[in-house]
Amino acid sequence: MASKQLQVVQRVTDSEERRRAERLAARERRLTECEAKLAELTAYETNYAREFAERAGRGIDGARLRAFQTFLTRLAEAVRQQAEIVDRARTERNAERESWRRVAQRAEMVDHIVKRRQGEEQRALERREQRESDERSLRRYRHGE
Repeated sequence: MASKQLQVVQRVTDSEERRRAERLAARERRLTECEAKLAELTAYETNYAREFAERAGRGIDGARLRAFQTFLTRLAEAVRQQAEIVDRARTERNAERESWRRVAQRAEMVDHIVKRRQGEEQRALERREQRESDERSLRRYRHGE
């Protein structure tokens, strides 16, 4: 039957949709991790800058001043780089989401086609069984005359 052949296609598209959903979930997790790291770096930078301002306000020697400034510059660069990583992770997640949507739509269409074909086959089977039943009844009626 044609629906059996379509069921093979259905299994393939459903499997591909599940794989894409898993990949999307992995991208979501990666984005969440990257955002958390960015938030952590930003908070650390803010706290370090606050500590620097407090110490500078109380007076600080030149060597310590340079060390604080150097470290703040490195922190700012780390925050900038992590923000870029977050942007890339978000772009990758968005692309994966779109890919999953396309595959999910295709799987849904195949599911619809399989169900429709199964319904057609069921109706054809019922018509054939009814015709056979009618023919048996007609033969019994004719032999019974």
